[in-house]
Amino acid sequence: MTYLEDLLKRAKSESAGKKRAEYTAVTETRETPTSQVKTEEKMLIDQYGDVKIYKVRGDPLLLYEVPTPQYKGEEKALIDIILDISANTINVNEALFQTQAEKRARYFHKVMELIDTTPELKIPAHSKEFYANAVVREIVGFGLIDPLIADDALEEIMVIGVNKPTYIFHRKHQMMRTNITFYADKDITDLIDRIARNVGRHIDNQSPLLDARLPDGTRVNATIRPISLNGSTITLRKFRSDPMSIIDLINNNTLDYEAAAFLWMVVEGYGALPANMIIAGGTASGKTTTLNALIEFVPNFERIISIEDTAELQLPYDHWIRFEVRPPGLEGLGEITSDMLLKNALRMRPDRIVVGEIRAEEGYTLFSAMNTGHRGAMGTLHSNNAHETLIRLTNPPMQVPRIMLSALNFIVMQQRTYDRRKGLIRRVTEIAEMVPIEDDKLPEVQVLYKWDPVKDDLENTGTPSHYFQSLAQYTGQPLEAINNELKERARVLKELNEKGLRELDEICTVTQNYSLKKMGKF
Repeated sequence: MTYLEDLLKRAKSESAGKKRAEYTAVTETRETPTSQVKTEEKMLIDQYGDVKIYKVRGDPLLLYEVPTPQYKGEEKALIDIILDISANTINVNEALFQTQAEKRARYFHKVMELIDTTPELKIPAHSKEFYANAVVREIVGFGLIDPLIADDALEEIMVIGVNKPTYIFHRKHQMMRTNITFYADKDITDLIDRIARNVGRHIDNQSPLLDARLPDGTRVNATIRPISLNGSTITLRKFRSDPMSIIDLINNNTLDYEAAAFLWMVVEGYGALPANMIIAGGTASGKTTTLNALIEFVPNFERIISIEDTAELQLPYDHWIRFEVRPPGLEGLGEITSDMLLKNALRMRPDRIVVGEIRAEEGYTLFSAMNTGHRGAMGTLHSNNAHETLIRLTNPPMQVPRIMLSALNFIVMQQRTYDRRKGLIRRVTEIAEMVPIEDDKLPEVQVLYKWDPVKDDLENTGTPSHYFQSLAQYTGQPLEAINNELKERARVLKELNEKGLRELDEICTVTQNYSLKKMGKF
């Protein structure tokens, strides 16, 4: 018996002896819980492309519906056979393709060729493309959640187990249920295995957790049994191809013109006294987004080196070196930590060090660098307020000596909170300045800007900035000139917004030229 004959015989046997639910996911003809909602109980509130978004009576979450392929049991069995054959016969050098579309087209051609040259499959001519598309969706794409991956309006995709709807976080409509449901844990684990292989990682009962970055920048976290008690889960945080600029943050009311202008001045520091800064906040509060937007104020003649757990930063700079940590391999060897990368970066004559997330030994190394002349360091850290940020820095695993904290100039606090009218919002809640006092005590935290949740405004507290006084002395200008410059830069940002400029490279060009003129380099 040939390999193909064995596959066909086995598939026919399984098709006859198993219920369809055992080898299909949401794509069966059965109705999912969301599709059972009566038409009169849901109201269409938005649509684009193939996506329809409904308000369902009695449900606080909106419903996200997208067309899903409907496979019968026999069709799913045949798709599995073609997948099995493809895995053993199709060899494609994926390194040759620059885009996902090119890769899909090549695999489609190969699968169609396989179907055409395998008459034993008995696929009629009018169904060949149907099967080829289904197989390519599994090989190259993400199976059931492929339509979600393709939607740029989504921020996160959450598969939480079998017989439960897949959830999404939409950039406009926030958390929603979808009409996509997995009915077999194997379908989820197969998808996880495929993702793991694509990124050169492994997940099994001994190592039941996957945390990685896909080639397009999407962050993926997956868990399986035994640590995931209710079955396999997948969380995908999609990579935004169009990064948010400072103007986008202003338009979203994350901060205002004056606060943005203030951060512009302290990040740039007239090219002479750039401030050391940490952006702190809770999970998914937008810390990295704000960090990315603020780095556009770094003068473009400077050498930037960034270190990230998962590469997310997108900067319009030529002289930018990116490092990404590497987890240990299958044998527990080959790990490259943030601290190792940071120590290496300090040997590379950086003008700016950017640490995507400070959470362990790299905190001590970063502050050591700040205290030995490296100015303008930036990074993010998980905490709830400025004082807690200092406490975290001085305790294990970072253990930064209190005397070193004097090198930190600012903590920008950002939080994700709920507003009854606007839903979930992201706001800069504080811009705090660190003022050193005694060697054995934490710096004094002086809040310069504070968010008023009632007005939904980031307000200037009127507290004078010690950094501005230092900047005036360092540049030989009166303090009044520094304060006037703050107003002028707020005006420039407002003018950019009024002209409809918002893309990162556009804003960067204008702010860079402005800064270079001020520094006498343009």
